[in-house]
Amino acid sequence: MSTQLFNEGATQERAENARLSNIIGAIAVGDLVKSTLGPKGMDKILQSASGRGDDVVVTNDGATILKSIPLDNAAAKVLVNISKVQDDEVGDGTTSVCVLAAEILRQAEQLLDQRIHPQTIIDGFRLATRSARDALEAAAVSHADDAAQWREDLLSIARTTLSSKVLAADKHMFAEMCVDAVLRLQGSTNLDRIQIIKKAGGKVSDSFLSDGFILAKKVGVNQPRAITGARVLVANTPMDTDKVKVFGAKIKVSDPAQLAEIERAEREKMRTKVAKIAALGINVFVNRQLIYNWPEQLFADAGIMAIEHADFDGVERLALVTGGEIASTFDAPELIKLGACDTVEEIIVGEDRMVKFSGVGGGRACTIVLRGGTTQMLDEAERSIHDALAVLSQTVSEPRIVYGGGCAEMLMSRAVDDSAKTVPGKRAIAMEAFARALRQMPTILADNAGLDSADLVARLRAAHYEGKSTAGLDLFQGEVIDVAGKVTESFKLKRQVLLSAAEAAEMILRVDDIIRCAPRQRRN
Repeated sequence: MSTQLFNEGATQERAENARLSNIIGAIAVGDLVKSTLGPKGMDKILQSASGRGDDVVVTNDGATILKSIPLDNAAAKVLVNISKVQDDEVGDGTTSVCVLAAEILRQAEQLLDQRIHPQTIIDGFRLATRSARDALEAAAVSHADDAAQWREDLLSIARTTLSSKVLAADKHMFAEMCVDAVLRLQGSTNLDRIQIIKKAGGKVSDSFLSDGFILAKKVGVNQPRAITGARVLVANTPMDTDKVKVFGAKIKVSDPAQLAEIERAEREKMRTKVAKIAALGINVFVNRQLIYNWPEQLFADAGIMAIEHADFDGVERLALVTGGEIASTFDAPELIKLGACDTVEEIIVGEDRMVKFSGVGGGRACTIVLRGGTTQMLDEAERSIHDALAVLSQTVSEPRIVYGGGCAEMLMSRAVDDSAKTVPGKRAIAMEAFARALRQMPTILADNAGLDSADLVARLRAAHYEGKSTAGLDLFQGEVIDVAGKVTESFKLKRQVLLSAAEAAEMILRVDDIIRCAPRQRRN
């Protein structure tokens, strides 16, 4: 006698079937993004279902790719989530974390075929993760005490991050730009002080870093184009003609003179409002909402530079960097906090006029203006710059570095192999499998560069066993070299990739049952 436990239409996968379904889904996600890994990685085109040109995204950023595609497999969604966490936590390594988790699960699948229990595999993987993390921490170095070497390390990290992006051809210029921008933050990890403006036109190498804050708006008619010693009021208040703002209210007039009187009253009300603003002693007024012609003329007569319709993100950032607060009413002047900066001036970028605020926030704020031929190019350049800025800001707070080009992975792999020799039982087999998964990272880097990965990785492994702990791959020359000072990566990034990938693989291996709810029935 059979008993139906679930609603009609619900499905259940058990034991081996469930485990296999999860592992295959995770491996498929890893295979999807692994061709984008490394300096020779390829890009993906993501196009929406509508097929319109505006919805095309060209990228090789793992987090962008994975969050843009719909997935049905539960284990695949776990990998998407760890990629998002990596992006939020460190900013880069989003592809690496997915690929490493997929390679760990690929090795686990072979162990399951050998009838090794999942819990035994997980125990082995935990021991391997601990050995790998200890080896990574032992290999990490910090040059925070030597200012010149520290800056060189940051430049090298920025170049390594950008070398796999669309900005690789100009990575030296953009690395300098990103390091200068992050060092202005003086140890803060808040990237809101770094504004990124995209302007189509010119070429990528025309991009530049500007000290201060640039607002992509114009100055009002007949108003000063440059002001020194600026006192800035950032506001979100209606500066159009005041109307009777009572729902359903109507006014009937029998004489045009009465209509003129109403208009005159509205104008006087606006004049009073502008007078209250001017009485605060400001000379720059930035408003989130529109400023109509009449108040604009009043500001011009008062010698105040007025900027209208600044986007909300813009006024939030401007208030942050100038030290002011956004105001909506002006009846209590003592409660209004004004911002300050040295100079405010109108500049031209490409063919557009913008307003530049210089000498703000103790010199902490700056703006990166990106130029490029297409919107897709600019969007990908912005993602690349954001990744580099995020990694650099995290490196400033955690100054230790490790070496890239497969060096760190091979170092961890060797440490795990050495530890496995002292562990009895089947857990040692799981540890050796974890070491093989780590060695797959330099293998994939070499494959993506079109090189003989079997030969290169074997030579790299031999170099590490000979005691050359800073040996790594030069993917441009196809050689094993000493990567110290050449390919540098953030220690925090590598540690996060290792821990996140191991935890995701462990979570997926623990599953032995998948229950899918019955789809909701649509009526009619």
